[in-house]
Amino acid sequence: MSILSLFVVIPVLMLLGLWVARTLNQVRGVMVVGSTCLLALSGWLTLEFIHLREIGETAPMLFTYSVEWFKPLNIAYSVGVDGISVVMLLLSSVIVFTGTFASWQLKPLTKEYFLWFTLLSTGVFGFFICTDLFTMFMFYEVALIPMYLLIGVWGSGNKEYAAMKLTLMLMGGSALLIIGILGIYFFSGATTMNVLEIAQMHNIPVETQKVFFPFIFIGFGVLGALFPFHTWSPDGHASAPTAVSMLHAGVLMKLGGYGCFRVAMYLLPDAAQELSWIFLILTTISVVYGALSACVQTDLKYINAYSSVSHCGLVLFALLMMTKTACTGAILQMLSHGLMTALFFALIGMIYGRTHTRDVRKLGGLMKIMPFLSVGYVIAGLANLGLPGFSGFIAEMTIFVGSFEVAGTFHTACTVIACCSIVVTAVYILRVVGKILFQEVADPHYLQLTDATWDERFSVCCLIFCVAALGMAPLWASNVIADGVAPILSVINS
Repeated sequence: MSILSLFVVIPVLMLLGLWVARTLNQVRGVMVVGSTCLLALSGWLTLEFIHLREIGETAPMLFTYSVEWFKPLNIAYSVGVDGISVVMLLLSSVIVFTGTFASWQLKPLTKEYFLWFTLLSTGVFGFFICTDLFTMFMFYEVALIPMYLLIGVWGSGNKEYAAMKLTLMLMGGSALLIIGILGIYFFSGATTMNVLEIAQMHNIPVETQKVFFPFIFIGFGVLGALFPFHTWSPDGHASAPTAVSMLHAGVLMKLGGYGCFRVAMYLLPDAAQELSWIFLILTTISVVYGALSACVQTDLKYINAYSSVSHCGLVLFALLMMTKTACTGAILQMLSHGLMTALFFALIGMIYGRTHTRDVRKLGGLMKIMPFLSVGYVIAGLANLGLPGFSGFIAEMTIFVGSFEVAGTFHTACTVIACCSIVVTAVYILRVVGKILFQEVADPHYLQLTDATWDERFSVCCLIFCVAALGMAPLWASNVIADGVAPILSVINS
């Protein structure tokens, strides 16, 4: 059995531990031990991956393992990781670990909440390690289904509507995916569903590729907040509990960009070349529309939700440029945005838990009342608008430099328009920071509020450290990601 299988085994053991836990402390203990093991495993995997590449290991995927599962359809449990998978596993483990502490005080039904939270995490980890189309899709569904209950039961606001809207739209995307996956399998003439083997065959007719490419790209794009299929995202973010918002925006939406690149563009490269202009228009709209929409919101969660639409649109935008620099920037953006948005949603949840409002118009003077949370919010905001020294700057700069490498008026125009989102982002971030933190105290009752507890401080500090560390020392991540991007681009651009 591959070491990668532990990314599925550990969450399953956590589920069993939660099932037999009887007290709140036992539930918390299971989550802390399990999430710490996942974080340690992903850290070890990253270091080992870097070491193997340094000593000359050239296989496109490392730690591979495959065992036949269902012979009639040639389905296998196949796992392996490249540079892209490694950083996504590291991101996922950081979010699960910090999300555990962000949910430390959650009540009621704490045990049941963590059961569904862990099941969602199982799907996420399984998706990133699998190289078989069917098992990837299976774990993809495992990651989506718990969202309905996590939002519908433990959420806030119009949670039933948000949960149902999210479920229906993502299941619609899944329906498109299964059509596309079966189309690839049957029309490629493959005797396997292994992604690497299908990509090496490269014998799907161009016209057939053009039929199935939109199914897969839109199917994954729905989760990646592709315009106009993004409308589930703001409502889902706004209604989800804190740690679910962190995992949802920080990791779950990254499944969309990962799938678009790993499956749609890698396996259907000719269609990707011919149809990319259509999706470039849609992603450019996503980038600008998300930023402009964030400017007019008054709810802190909606502001961050529309900001996520913009930043995730930037991921798909860069992938469609199909240059090594732009695609490396896209994966860096996935990593950076995952950390930044998790930090934002954690802080917003902590502020809401004290003030019982997310309305910007009703908040003010928080820097005097809860300085730790306020400083954290300032740092998250500066990272989000791309201040040098934080992860957002290096990711966005890599994307735009790579995008300008593509010749042609159309691509240049799209890049210039997307660049304008940086200005808009600065507008809504600085406006909110100035209003809720530095103006006069909006309500005298706020003076009685307390600052962050130890568990909240620990979660926030971990995320701030990761955002700053990636921003100041990005080369290791860039090299690891470029290692995974290069083989896929060689197929796409061949």
